[in-house]
Amino acid sequence: GAVKNRLFPTDMGSTVSDFLSEHFQEVMDYGFTADIEKEFDKIAEGGREWTSMLTSFYGPFHHIVEETLANADRPTRERILGKDPETGRTLLTRMTRLGPVVQIGSPDELEEEEKPKYANLQPGQSMETITYDEAMKLFALPKELGQFQGEEVTVGVGRYGPYVRHAEKFVSIPRGEDPLEVSLERAIELIRLKQKEDAPVGTYKGHPITKGKGRFGPFLKWTDLYVNVPRKYDLDTITLEEMHELIEKKVEKEANRYIHKWDEEKISVENGRWGPYIRFKKKNIKFPKVDGKKVNAEMAKEMNLEKIKEFIELEVPDAFSKGKKKAKKKV
Repeated sequence: GAVKNRLFPTDMGSTVSDFLSEHFQEVMDYGFTADIEKEFDKIAEGGREWTSMLTSFYGPFHHIVEETLANADRPTRERILGKDPETGRTLLTRMTRLGPVVQIGSPDELEEEEKPKYANLQPGQSMETITYDEAMKLFALPKELGQFQGEEVTVGVGRYGPYVRHAEKFVSIPRGEDPLEVSLERAIELIRLKQKEDAPVGTYKGHPITKGKGRFGPFLKWTDLYVNVPRKYDLDTITLEEMHELIEKKVEKEANRYIHKWDEEKISVENGRWGPYIRFKKKNIKFPKVDGKKVNAEMAKEMNLEKIKEFIELEVPDAFSKGKKKAKKKV
């Protein structure tokens, strides 16, 4: 993150940097970049073939990658802060797949299949500097504040920061506000502001249009469709006609996106920039050549689900095996 024009590494950034420095020392060395630049200069001057240069680098590098994937432990950067007074278990900070957390209970203190109690760090807090008292306060969340419009109001901290929850909806707490200090009155103020922002601003084909700002910028929401609003439009002054145009373009794009879609299988065949491809869960899979020919949209359209599954298993062996997979050590 940046503070007053100064850059500071995040906890995740520091963890990744330490991991790379441990397992990829040569590549992380500053001299590596200088040596590579010299090799590029030789190639540009005709003094070396680029293929031989890449081969000499990629062979050893690929071996290190495979060895790291197979043997390296996931870095956690655990830091013990003390003991939880209620349970007597260890209070510690550690890095998880979803980011830094404070945790009560180390692995050797937990019963079989018991999960530890944990809390997300607030924006501005760091695994390296958080104190025992600050960490214990985080377990006061989520906290019930009362009711509003017949629904419970709670305040907490999630993956994307502090929030107020009401009627199954989440309202972000502005940066700089301590969620532990948010009162019911302040929470209601934030909820009402969010309700006003989410109120329909028009309709399209009988369905309401709402607008908002998300992690990736301003957007319109129509039925289940989210439509990004380009920079040339001002979200505050965009006209209904302009909203209709953006929605129509998005609908047309979505209609041309899918060649096949099997929601229950989490499989789809989609049109891409360089031709059709398979999407399996969150993985994009390139079609192999069929009878020596590159697969086009018409060819993909003729394929059934079983054929698509065959292609998936070429990339993801045992993707559809009903047997329990052996757990793979994660990095």
